[in-house]
Amino acid sequence: MAPSGCVTDSIPPSTTPEVEEKDLRPFFVLHKASSRKKDRTPTAQAKLCKTNELSSSPESVKKLGGSMTEGCDLHLFQQLQIEAFDIVWEKIESTIKGVLRDLNANVFNNIQQWVLECFNTTKLLGQHTIAEATRSFPVLNNTTPGQLFTAFIVTRNIEFVDDMLTFEELGHFLKSHGCHVAKLSSLEFSLKNGIAGCLKALLREFVGCVIDVGASVSSSADISILASWYREHVNYNKPLVLIINDLGRCSGSVLTDFILMLSEWIVKVPIIFIFGVATTVDTPRNILPSHALERLCPSSFMLGTPAERMDAIVEAVLVKHCTMFSIGHKVAVFLRNYFINQDGTITSFIRALKVACLLHFSMEPLSLIHGRALAEDHKEGKSAVSPETLLKYIDQLPLHARNQIADHHTKKSTAEGLSELVTMQKLWSTAVLCLYEAGKYSRVRLLDLFCEALSQDLYLSTGPDCHVGNERYCGLSSTNDSSQQYSIMQSGGYIGQIVRNVRDLPAGMLYQLIENWEKLTADISEIHEKLKVLQSSLRCEDGKSPRKSSKDNPKRYASRISVNTDKDARMLNSQAIAFLNCLVGNFLKPIEGKPFHEILCFKNVEKLQLVLIGDPRRRIQVDLLEFHKILRCSCCSKNGNALLPSRHDSSIMYSLAQEHGDLINLHDWFQSFRSIVLQNKNKRKQNTKQSPQPKKRKAINGSADQNEASIQARFCKAVTELQITGLVRMPSKRRPDFAQRIAFGL
Repeated sequence: MAPSGCVTDSIPPSTTPEVEEKDLRPFFVLHKASSRKKDRTPTAQAKLCKTNELSSSPESVKKLGGSMTEGCDLHLFQQLQIEAFDIVWEKIESTIKGVLRDLNANVFNNIQQWVLECFNTTKLLGQHTIAEATRSFPVLNNTTPGQLFTAFIVTRNIEFVDDMLTFEELGHFLKSHGCHVAKLSSLEFSLKNGIAGCLKALLREFVGCVIDVGASVSSSADISILASWYREHVNYNKPLVLIINDLGRCSGSVLTDFILMLSEWIVKVPIIFIFGVATTVDTPRNILPSHALERLCPSSFMLGTPAERMDAIVEAVLVKHCTMFSIGHKVAVFLRNYFINQDGTITSFIRALKVACLLHFSMEPLSLIHGRALAEDHKEGKSAVSPETLLKYIDQLPLHARNQIADHHTKKSTAEGLSELVTMQKLWSTAVLCLYEAGKYSRVRLLDLFCEALSQDLYLSTGPDCHVGNERYCGLSSTNDSSQQYSIMQSGGYIGQIVRNVRDLPAGMLYQLIENWEKLTADISEIHEKLKVLQSSLRCEDGKSPRKSSKDNPKRYASRISVNTDKDARMLNSQAIAFLNCLVGNFLKPIEGKPFHEILCFKNVEKLQLVLIGDPRRRIQVDLLEFHKILRCSCCSKNGNALLPSRHDSSIMYSLAQEHGDLINLHDWFQSFRSIVLQNKNKRKQNTKQSPQPKKRKAINGSADQNEASIQARFCKAVTELQITGLVRMPSKRRPDFAQRIAFGL
């Protein structure tokens, strides 16, 4: 079939409107040609023909093909950036969820065991027939205690946003162990919803259908629906668990009625409560009255503190490096301060880390290697960071990313540098973990130690000393020469605090610490060899320990043992300090100062700070003064910062305000604004003066008054907008003719 030569030929002329609506055919959007007469002049036609000739030449075709190829390659590159970020962040997010799940595993197991015990206790009350279970009133007898088993989980969080994931994981855990679980938020127990809204949400969670509670006969009839559902063979003989994430936000009166009603139905509907409590177990006493508290049989469980969860996340994501992504020293300090100063929630820290990861992949072209290597790890189940493998990834990059590397020699050096960086990361991570293991005895937080270990100043201060005394540190000298000073012990910070605490550790704790070091360094041969030297010296000291002789005086023997024991303890502590000195001097080298670290490490703290905290007032000023960079209109892009009537009124007003000082004269401000707005109109008036029309003079005067009023209205509106944005303060009674500028500079 030959294609039609015109679009209009494909549409029959007799098509009715109804047929046109149902006739879904392909159509083309054609741009309307310019109606200006100067485009039809011979000069314009000659230019058009010349342009067509140039565009049809081979050179222009090559240029056009090259530009199209670059555009397609850039689009492909952006897609690959997004895919690489998704791969890396998915790995980080799954690691965080796994860490939090492992932290709560013991508490979840205790809660699940408690639920089974409570359910078995409830079953001792007896079982009922179908007729008894489906009655619209509760079964009461002398054996019914009327108490609901209740667990108060103390989360110790300031904001309940961190608890949402915890209770979601708890619900999945209890469901996997054969429980019926309903999760209700504190918003369900509000005065607006009342007891009817609570029942509706409860039935929706358990029964799985929406029931019109308002149309029901009574609350007892609504609970009988739940009792009938629970009596079914599929649902029976399983615990009913109701989780309410935040007790402190519930309405006390609504929750009281809810508890009293369910306590009457405990035989038919044995619901077990689990409440989330932010601070202490005394919270229920502040919300519920005494007669409601009497219907509860409470138990309490404690979750880990936010600091413990934060340290676990930092260890898994940023220290052990579940991916090759890392952050610089300034970024780490900013994230720590952001966590402490903002709202102190894990959620805010994770969100900030996600933004940093996104910025890294959007700003660094070669970061695609990171995502590709991680994807290969998932497929092959092994590490793909050898120089040969990384060189293969570099060759498979898009053209836009490969342009960052000049030749094959540079590609090879880049691959070798990246492989060396990954090796340095492992050594650095092991050194930090060994320091953190020793810092647990002095309650040092991993987040603080992590920020200090990333500092380049620490490495520069300890590096030269360690190279000079490399034999002394790595040999773990145990001499007691007073001239032998350890720079790390004398330095401040958390690392100095850790080393000083190791100096004073008892022998038992020191042996336990060395055993933990052995587990941490088992896979790192470079550090494990140094630890073996320390362990061998400990065995030698144990072999030299004095044995009791029959000829010795018991008192003299006891004094000799105490002297030798103190001396040996000091020697062991000094050897442990020498091991830490070796770790800090040789292996605690952050990758931030090494070549090619930009591919793996994000350190643009200014960009991150601008995204997370921002500077709204500065952003508003920039947008008002440089609006043409955003709108990109034809009239303003040609003239740049020139004041034109086509600009927005607020932009004109703020640009004029830059010509004034602290105070802006309103009359001068208005006259300047008026002169700019009336630029085109004044030109039109000059053209119309040559052919005056006396008959329409009266109408022109009326329209002039109307234009003057509209200009004043536009001026007032623009001043009000500048006041709302916090750039200008309105005139006061003392100086009614002047407005005050608030923001200066950018």
